[in-house]
Amino acid sequence: MMAALASMRGAMLICGTTSDAGKSVLVAGLCRFLARQGVDVVPFKAQNMSNNSFVTLDGGEIGRAQAVQARAAFKEPSVRFNPVLLKPGSDRTSQVVVLGQAVGEVSALSYRERKQQLLGTVLSTLDELRRDHEVVICEGAGSPAEINLRANDIANMGLAVNANLPVLVVGDIDRGGVFAHLFGTVAVLDAADQALISGFVVNKFRGDPRLLEPGLRQLKALTGRPVLGVLPWSEELWLDAEDSLSYNADGVIGRPQPPKRDWLRVAVIRLPRVSNATDAEALACEPGVSVRFVTEPSRLADADLVVLPGSKATVSDLAWLRETGLAQAIQRFDGPVLGICGGFQMLSKRIEDDVESGRGTVDGLGLLDVDIRFQPRKTLATPSGTAWDEPVTGYEIHHGQVVRSGETPLIGDEGAQTDRVLGTHWHGLLENDAFRRRFLRWAAERAGRDFEPGEVSFQAAREAQLDLLGDLVADHLDTKAVIDLLERGAPAGLPFVPPGAPAAAE
Repeated sequence: MMAALASMRGAMLICGTTSDAGKSVLVAGLCRFLARQGVDVVPFKAQNMSNNSFVTLDGGEIGRAQAVQARAAFKEPSVRFNPVLLKPGSDRTSQVVVLGQAVGEVSALSYRERKQQLLGTVLSTLDELRRDHEVVICEGAGSPAEINLRANDIANMGLAVNANLPVLVVGDIDRGGVFAHLFGTVAVLDAADQALISGFVVNKFRGDPRLLEPGLRQLKALTGRPVLGVLPWSEELWLDAEDSLSYNADGVIGRPQPPKRDWLRVAVIRLPRVSNATDAEALACEPGVSVRFVTEPSRLADADLVVLPGSKATVSDLAWLRETGLAQAIQRFDGPVLGICGGFQMLSKRIEDDVESGRGTVDGLGLLDVDIRFQPRKTLATPSGTAWDEPVTGYEIHHGQVVRSGETPLIGDEGAQTDRVLGTHWHGLLENDAFRRRFLRWAAERAGRDFEPGEVSFQAAREAQLDLLGDLVADHLDTKAVIDLLERGAPAGLPFVPPGAPAAAE
């Protein structure tokens, strides 16, 4: 197979019946599978909507999922892998990031008109990637069946039609109704869109796949399109979730491993506009660390460590803390507290924000003697330094800046710390293994826990999950059929599935 794939070229689009159907993980799995065969493959998501983002080495911001997919392909993350990123700041507005740089705010309605202006950027970026690399695996956004958005679509069938991409549709059988989802996705599309839908993938199946055979055969008979694979449920896949809603229903992050001695219980505040909640995942990799999202004050009563993560709406989320009583619970909490980015800003004495919220000066929680002022220009950086005598790296994405500090810095001249409260603008700090272990020992000592961290390598844990995704693709997907689609495009003569949708749905 290595020789056969050495000279292949092509691109395809992975769409989903719903959000969180498995698009991101399938793209990552395909990237890892192809890269292991020696293929020069890269990921691409025309438009992502997420507050989980990542900073590339050239100082641009992209969706974190695309950074993970780049790692799956053994590539350095690039702004070209996610040319348009929407970061919701409220239910009605989002910050728009184009080729890594913030260019303003939009409402849902105003963005609909702006999308057509961005289509040229999306298509030219995809063309560049196709020229520079052998294979591009594209990821859709949401569902292609949102026909109310089709006229201005740049991420699903609008992208597929303009770039002539074969499309695979993945459905999450764990949610139920997967056959209806897959059939209905095709049946609401117009003829031009349907002509590119080339097959299906069933995701998160538990049990004997032979039980699905009658349904798979009937779906093919109804649509004329095959199911190219049934990917099994895997308890091991949980790192780098696209958003915090993808974690377990009870709020537990990861799969807690038994402790060497005592458990260390970590409460991560689930802010309404939480960003980069994945910062807490490094803690959840350690044996004996139980990490849970919390949304009400009583959950802090038995916590050993409280983490305030990042936020896309710092002042608004701070107001929510006060409305829910969590602010008072955090202020009364006498154990260790860590604030990251927006969470660090909330721990300050004062926040002056005429940029993000426009609310002027507001009081912070007052746990750190620091003042914050929001600046129009966003800081995007990938710094390195030393924290607690350990070398560390991270990345920064924030408008707020420290303008006064009466505390000792945490990393060089960055951040702040007291005897029990730490704050930093650095995301990814806890992914540094030596620092994380030192931090956990400190938190356990402050909390009076007889806790000993393990010897976990966070990067090795991430690589293991990407390898697992590549294995799932190799073992459970018809990779020959996928390669044929990449090289030849959508098969000619795919049947139209009635009733279809008007060609110019508004």
